[in-house]
Formats: sequence, C-alpha cells, structure tokens
Amino acid sequence: MKLSQFQFDLPKSKIAKEPAFWRDECKMMVIHKDTGEIEHKIFKNIIDYFGKGDTFVLNDTKVFPARLYGNKEKTGASIEVNLLRELGKEQRLWDVIVEPARKIRIGNKLYFGEDDSLVAEVIDNTTSRGRTLRFLFDGSYEEFKETLYSLGQTPVPLWVKETPGPEDAENYQTIFAKHEGAVAAPAAGLHFSRELFNRMILADIDKAFITSHMGIGHFRSVDVEDLSKHKMDSERLIITQENADIINATKNSGNKVLAVGVTVLRALETYVTTKGEVNPFDGWTNKFIFPPYQYVIPDAAVSNFHLPGSTMLMAVAAFGGFDNVMKGYEIALKEDYKFGPYGDAMLII
Repeated sequence: MKLSQFQFDLPKSKIAKEPAFWRDECKMMVIHKDTGEIEHKIFKNIIDYFGKGDTFVLNDTKVFPARLYGNKEKTGASIEVNLLRELGKEQRLWDVIVEPARKIRIGNKLYFGEDDSLVAEVIDNTTSRGRTLRFLFDGSYEEFKETLYSLGQTPVPLWVKETPGPEDAENYQTIFAKHEGAVAAPAAGLHFSRELFNRMILADIDKAFITSHMGIGHFRSVDVEDLSKHKMDSERLIITQENADIINATKNSGNKVLAVGVTVLRALETYVTTKGEVNPFDGWTNKFIFPPYQYVIPDAAVSNFHLPGSTMLMAVAAFGGFDNVMKGYEIALKEDYKFGPYGDAMLII
C-alpha cells in the first residue's frame, strides 16, 4: 500500500488537549471487522465484549520526563533535547534528539537549568541515531538521575500540548506503569481505571503484561510513498515466560486475546512460533506492520485515533481491514471523536 492512502485532513480542533475527566469514560467506537458494523459506546463498556477466560494484554512501560530545554554554549541559542535511551550509567551517556539539530556539532556543550546545573557534551552526531550526549556530572548516579529528571518535562507530544502542565505527569501515565523507559505513553492503556480493572476481575477477564518502551519513532513522519521501504526505529521489548504462558493458554483454550494499543499489536507479532504461539523475548524490535498483514496472536484490538499517515494508523488498518478502519476514521471526524493520546478509542473485534 501507499502512504497517500493513509492521508486525510485532521483539523487541530479534533485533537484532544486533555483526557476525559474519568479515564474510562471517553468515547469508544466499536468496529466489527467481519461485517463492518459500527457501534458507538463508552470505553468502560469494553468488558461487555469479552468474558471468562479472555485476556487483555497491556503494556506496562513507564514514561519518564524526557524533554529538556537548555542553551548552547557561546551563542546561548535555545535548544530542545528529547532523551531517547540511556546508553551507559557510569559514563552518563544518552541517545537524544536535539532541535534545532542543524547547528549542533560534536564537541558542543549544552547547558540546562536556571543556574546551568547540568552540562552535556555532544560526542556523536550520526543521522540515524540523532545525537549522543555525555552529561558532565560529578555526583553519584542517583544524584545525577534526580537532577536530570527534575529538569525534564513530561513528553506529551507538542502537537497535543505545547506546554505540558503538572497534571500531565499523572494524565500521561497508565495506572499500571511499572518499568521505566518510554518517551511516549501507550495511549490505549490510558483509558483503564482501577474501577474497570475491578470489573474485569468480576467478569473473570485475565490480564497479561508486556513491556515495550515506546520511542519517538512512532511519531516520525513516513517520508516514502512505498511503505515497504520505510524502516521503523528499534524499541526495547520484553515478554516474560509467565506472560507468554498466559497469552498462549488463552489462545489454546479458544478464548480471545485483546491487544491494548499498537505497541502491544507489534509486540505480540514480533516473535511468533510456527505453532502460532508467543515466545518469551528480551531484545529490540523494529517490526513495521501495514496492510496487507495477517495477525496471528491478537483476536481483538483497541487503539486511539491516530494522526494521518502514521505508522500506528497503518498497524490498526492492517488488523481491522483498511476499508473498515478508514471508514471508521471518516465517521469519527463527523461524530466529533477526539484524536491523539488524550483522545477517544476504537475497539476492533
């Protein structure tokens, strides 16, 4: 398929700036992929479509305050740094994206904090990995991490909110976030509340957790018309034996596996055995899914409404069927569904 097939006009007014007051009370469009039927529900109704023995697979990654603002040495030019991944604790090395990038060179020093309490030096400048910074800090690793995070902001995408507030530290985090490492929240997981988890227990719906540290690559624009030529950024993925066993037992018993979000859709399809089971995994994945693609593990999926031309939209369209999903998006625009990580949800069953 071609990139142009996933383009549509999305007015800024359709992008949610804040989440629903109650996490589980956003709108939820339900698409029946076999018939194309569409229903309009509230997110907490999701358990009405599942029952005893079914399993919801959730991403328990934890977002950290990954966005820093500082100044370049000598010129004092303002710069924005998005932390991507930590490379070495002792060396204080981080892979980052720097904006504006064109004037940042190896050897440049960058200063952060009102009193320049944190200094970093650019030590690598490769285009494929953005930049690598070495933070110059004399204290312990714990003191360094505390200083770094105290200067960071919650990395809500700038197309959602140009200036995140203190409330976003909670809003842009799932209630089950556990393993730190994401620079973007798994949006579909944001709709789950403790009350909804309790109702799942009463309905005998199981939970399994994978850890997929969502990176900035999800929001990179696709710049090739031929989708087979696009390469995804790699992301850390962990599926433990315990959770693989839960997912495989659900499949083998004939019950349904629900993938909560695009990160889970990709994770479940990264390392599938010839028997159609999930293997435990601890490594990196750059799996890119777009139509046509035959999913093996998930029987249902729930996701937010994504940006035009995004890899997330493509993965959802591959699951629900291109025509079904794009029709759903057309209806969502007419019915005032909200897009983005703070927006509404689409359930495909």
